[in-house]
Amino acid sequence: MKSRTTNLGFTLSILLLAACTTGSVDSNGQGEKESEMAGLPANAEKYAVATVAGGCFWCTEAVFERIKGVEYVVSGYAGGSESNPTYEGVSAGRTSHAEAIQIYYDSKTVSFETLMHVFFTAAHDPTQLNRQGPDTGTQYRSMAFYRSDSEKTAIDTEIAKLQKEDVYQAPIVTQVVAFDKFYTAENYHQDYYPSHQSNPYIIGVTRPKVEKFEKKFSELLKDEYAN
Repeated sequence: MKSRTTNLGFTLSILLLAACTTGSVDSNGQGEKESEMAGLPANAEKYAVATVAGGCFWCTEAVFERIKGVEYVVSGYAGGSESNPTYEGVSAGRTSHAEAIQIYYDSKTVSFETLMHVFFTAAHDPTQLNRQGPDTGTQYRSMAFYRSDSEKTAIDTEIAKLQKEDVYQAPIVTQVVAFDKFYTAENYHQDYYPSHQSNPYIIGVTRPKVEKFEKKFSELLKDEYAN
């Protein structure tokens, strides 16, 4: 992973260099003792599901957890062929998986189309190939998974609309892929953002993305996040 200069200066850039690839230890010294893989929500079958990959899952998870109608967001791995991937292998680029999130939502409150619009316009930069900000490698590639023809159409329509309107100066490189399997990440990655506010990566990378979403989509915020 290569660092990117931020307005927090050189020191933050150095800290970021180690922040998202140290899979065995996080900023609170956690990691190995919490390496057990997380489980899916007990009542997951009640909700519709969407799966996306857009860089470090700490960031995308934090954005989607704020949306009205989203009940759970689970960090994990998708898009690869290996069984039972771990953060150590994925973050080091030793598997074909990408860091991903699985979104469990009430489709009567928020639509798949709305989730995809947030994904493509606020949760990450879909024009970055095999990277996202300071994180580089295929494990940070942009992917949108579909479970039906209608979901594929929704994703393709969103991409076509954004490109027609020249929302981005570069082409969108997101891989649109039929969903196969999602592996949950280790426990210590779940709900990472709210409990690691002093982590340099959270300060320099995740928080700006969350603030961008909150400003751009204030009408979608759950009551506890609305100003």
